[in-house]
Amino acid sequence: MSTDSLKIESVPDGSLEKVRQIAVIEIGTTAIRMAIAEGTSQGELRTLESLRQSVAIGNDTYSTGRISRKTIEMCVDVLRGYQEKLREYRLEDVENIRVVATSAVREAENTLSFIDRIYIATGWEVDVLDVAEVHRVMYQSIQSSREKIDGLGQDRWVIAEVGGGNTEYLLMHHGEIESSNAVRLGSLRLRALLKRYHTSETRWPQLLRNHAQNALAETRLSIGELPVKLLALGGEMRFFIAKTQGVLSTEKAVRLQLSDLEKFTDQILNKNVDEVVREFKISLLDAETLGPALVANMELAHALNVDHLYVLPVSLRDGLLRELIDQDVWSEDLVNQIVRSAVDVGRKFEFDEAHAHHVVRLSKMLFNQLEELHGLGRQYELLLVLSSLLHEIGLYVGTSAYHKHSMYLIQNSELFGLSRRQLTIISLVARYHRRASPKSTHNSFANLRRKDRIAVIKLAAILRIAVAMDSSRSQRIHDFECSVDSQQLLITIPDQADLSMEKMMIQQIGGLFQDTFGMRILLRGAGGAGRNWN
Repeated sequence: MSTDSLKIESVPDGSLEKVRQIAVIEIGTTAIRMAIAEGTSQGELRTLESLRQSVAIGNDTYSTGRISRKTIEMCVDVLRGYQEKLREYRLEDVENIRVVATSAVREAENTLSFIDRIYIATGWEVDVLDVAEVHRVMYQSIQSSREKIDGLGQDRWVIAEVGGGNTEYLLMHHGEIESSNAVRLGSLRLRALLKRYHTSETRWPQLLRNHAQNALAETRLSIGELPVKLLALGGEMRFFIAKTQGVLSTEKAVRLQLSDLEKFTDQILNKNVDEVVREFKISLLDAETLGPALVANMELAHALNVDHLYVLPVSLRDGLLRELIDQDVWSEDLVNQIVRSAVDVGRKFEFDEAHAHHVVRLSKMLFNQLEELHGLGRQYELLLVLSSLLHEIGLYVGTSAYHKHSMYLIQNSELFGLSRRQLTIISLVARYHRRASPKSTHNSFANLRRKDRIAVIKLAAILRIAVAMDSSRSQRIHDFECSVDSQQLLITIPDQADLSMEKMMIQQIGGLFQDTFGMRILLRGAGGAGRNWN
């Protein structure tokens, strides 16, 4: 890592603390935004500068399905300008810069051409976030500001952000995620839809409302009969509270009446775009999307049957900054949310919960004790945990080749906050927990990049040992110690004398470990000699 982005500052207790400068760039539907911040090893963040440049990528995607060459070059120019700004901060190390893209890039037919052009022009790899990743980052944004939201840990909340392409939801109760969803309801998507109708602009307000109502009626997010509170995010809602209440930033979420939002929305819809530009001194693109975004928020409040809502001035970039400063270690709260969603999936497919949780415990112990051997980062521990939880859900389909069924079910499940790539890794680790080893003819495995293929093999080899150690399904092995030399892995289990069943299982499925790490496995119980298994 370059030392250019690190500096030393004194802290009150007289010790020295490293301050790391970071930057996140969001290639959104209507604009490219950059936030530059500095963070400490204690997780504290301070934004140094924020920049925004309007580029209507969504106009291309939602009208033609492709990002035009002209728009791509506009993005390149903006990003090169951002590079110059980062050089002023001496912030050039790619480990301290994250570039992401959202729905307008994700849904375009030429996504790969777009991100390749950006890489050629800037050297930056664009991470195209899928829906689950956006929800995870939203959660991170809220968690970093949860002290500003009274009742977030007790009441039932819908956290929603109307973006240019989608409206994203989190449904939370007692601080835990009940469900998450994305609806194809966004300000620029709505604007593009209106233009295709070729109707008089005087009819647009009613068409906007009708389409928003229909989109929300079709959402898969079910809130049930319990009352909810609505927390609205997004630039248009921040604009609304700034113009109507003079609030630019706040230490608490701002509470507002739905009637006030309805009144302001009507005022905007009754003006033409040029009038909005002149009155509020905003760009043409912002003026075009302001009305549709406000309508979507208003109709969401109606759908949730609330007469007031809350607005919090946080954004996707807050969550991205949090993840970048924390690097590959997610917060305990976030990990717990993800694990809970996996347990829900397991219960849906009637898994052996006691066995699954015990395999998780054994897998984590193996992962930590063998850290020097496998060399995987901490983020892979969570992937191993999830694979361990769900490795047998394929039994719901049938006992024959159930490991393949497990792979399919995991790949087609929704685990909160995980990308498709991470789901693929989890599904393949589960798929290889039995005797079959990865082959070049296994397309899902072969199509992974090398780094991920190696991770799958290492995690599957570890999972096999954990499965073997609970082959009796009695959860009788609670403690063990691993020691490694150049030829073998010795696992000492001090509270068990008879390990015949576990040794037999190791003999059947332990070959992947030897193929991967070049060493045999030796199980040794209390007062007994071990035996090598190839």
